[in-house]
Amino acid sequence: MIVILKQNNPDEKQVEPLLTWLESLGISTHFIVGTHQTVIGLIGDTSIVDIDLIKSLDIVQDVQRVQEPYKKANRKFHTDDTVIDINGIKIGGGNFQMIAGPCSVESREQICTIAESVKNSGATMLRGGAFKPRTSPYSFQGMHAEGIELLLEAKRLTGLPIVTEIMNISHLPLFEEVDVIQVGARNMQNFELLKELGKLQKPILLKRGLANTLEELLMSAEYIMAGGNENVILCERGIRTFETATRNTLDISAIPVLHSKTHLPVIVDPSHSAGISRLVRPLTLAAIAAGADGLIIEVHNDPSRALCDGPQSLTPRAFEHLASESREVLQLMRKFERDIYNAQR
Repeated sequence: MIVILKQNNPDEKQVEPLLTWLESLGISTHFIVGTHQTVIGLIGDTSIVDIDLIKSLDIVQDVQRVQEPYKKANRKFHTDDTVIDINGIKIGGGNFQMIAGPCSVESREQICTIAESVKNSGATMLRGGAFKPRTSPYSFQGMHAEGIELLLEAKRLTGLPIVTEIMNISHLPLFEEVDVIQVGARNMQNFELLKELGKLQKPILLKRGLANTLEELLMSAEYIMAGGNENVILCERGIRTFETATRNTLDISAIPVLHSKTHLPVIVDPSHSAGISRLVRPLTLAAIAAGADGLIIEVHNDPSRALCDGPQSLTPRAFEHLASESREVLQLMRKFERDIYNAQR
């Protein structure tokens, strides 16, 4: 349930008795001051709340029941886009970012070379896997703690914040200096892990599961946010369908649908969606056109010898061209949106 107040910045003395009364009923309240309106989100058994009584209050404009099971991630609770700040780099709310790097960290030379290259091309964050969930137990599983140390070394060299995937709660102490913790598709519904990440105040990049609905993705985000950590970035990375021409099927429609349902930033992983490097470019441009807040792209200095996901990785030169083209498309899309807005006024 949400209570919409009449004034955008209401007097605290008027609001405090309402909050106190609601909390006395065992209802948790979430007070949100937006650009255009102020909302009180109610979480708990709201069936005991007298809607007519609340509507009769002078400061209340309207009361609406929220049918969706996710609350804190719901745009009805938070009408403005959430902007997440990662060491001064903002994503969401019109702030677009590119995250790039190898699927897995393989050596100091490899990760540092790629880090410098993608930064020069315009990437604002560095991705790299230290712990790798692989289908085969015989495949390369990552460098683990040493991989994180090498990522941190690349961060010191370039200044790029680092994004890397966690697979187990027991590994959390290793992630203290990691800027963005990624939850991979296979762990999207690892609820015990999500609960632990909810106790942090660190950005979490949450990837959609291989065969999960958008509501299930948002419910996973809700697990993190319910714990107190509202710094969640959603990632569409392709889902499993009957199609075999690509590794996965990129659900482009997920971008506008998620933007309508949630205030959280939505980014796209065209590399895992395609599984084929030559398809990364068209999927990237399609994601930008659909309104993505950012991209996470795999880049390797020698894809043919990569220990993980070489076929879908771009070379640094290919990424340079794609990053330049992406900026141009982003500018064109923003101009188009401004023109449409002005024409409708």
